[in-house]
Amino acid sequence: MTKLTAMDCELCNPASELVLWQDGFCRVTLVDDPEYPGFCRVILERHMSEMTDLSAPERARLMVTVFAAEAALREVLAPDKINLASLGNVVAHLHWHVIPRYRDDPHFPNSIWAQRNNGAKVANGAEPRESATGPGAPGRGAPDTDRLARALKQRLG
Repeated sequence: MTKLTAMDCELCNPASELVLWQDGFCRVTLVDDPEYPGFCRVILERHMSEMTDLSAPERARLMVTVFAAEAALREVLAPDKINLASLGNVVAHLHWHVIPRYRDDPHFPNSIWAQRNNGAKVANGAEPRESATGPGAPGRGAPDTDRLARALKQRLG
């Protein structure tokens, strides 16, 4: 399979990223976002923008990786919810966001890209907390990347 890249694409040519798992078809990276520890991306290794640009077996293979990332995050972090999103409006390179969510995160129950709760009570009545990991972050700190990588390898080989 030929790797198609675009010179100005930040997912084809990342400045830096922490890769938790990869196989030449796609990779799972940890996003550096202290407000959302464990936020991962599943990134196709070819520069394509839509799921329907892939063949049916490729779509299935990519989704197996997305679901494995979700399962690994649930095992390692035990979040209240996982959000899956594939937008591509800003970066038109096929990728999935796999985001652990907690009832006390700064945007819950809304999307992480929505307006933040600004100290208002969140869904369970808790106050968003200040912590060493960033304003409003749930105070969980950075995830154990080795454990996440092992959980992904266990599921994906």
